Amino acid sequence: QVQLVESGGGLVQAGDSLRLSCAASGRSLSLYNMGWFRQAPGKEREFVAAITRSGASTYYADSVSGRFTISRDNGDNAVYLQMNSLKLEDTAVYYCAAGTKWVPNNRDYYNYWGQGTQVTVSS
Repeated sequence: QVQLVESGGGLVQAGDSLRLSCAASGRSLSLYNMGWFRQAPGKEREFVAAITRSGASTYYADSVSGRFTISRDNGDNAVYLQMNSLKLEDTAVYYCAAGTKWVPNNRDYYNYWGQGTQVTVSS
């Protein structure tokens, strides 16, 4: 019942920053915990970051902790992923997801997904 659309991906150099956006329609995002996942060619979809309904708590994969920041603006019905100090291994399609249960790193507990946005990091 909620539609998610990611944007902000692109081609950047290692060490640069990028900010991804996830815009929602159909339902208020305040009803959902939100997560970001990514999938590189030949690899499984992996957890990146998650945030609770109010934004009071966040959780990060070890690989991005200290470099990425997830945030939300429920007034704008949007979630963001600030990506700093990007590395070659961050190259992937990034997906925004919404769920009602707080199991932040498990893709099976997210009910709605966006179409993905490509992030490519070059040297």
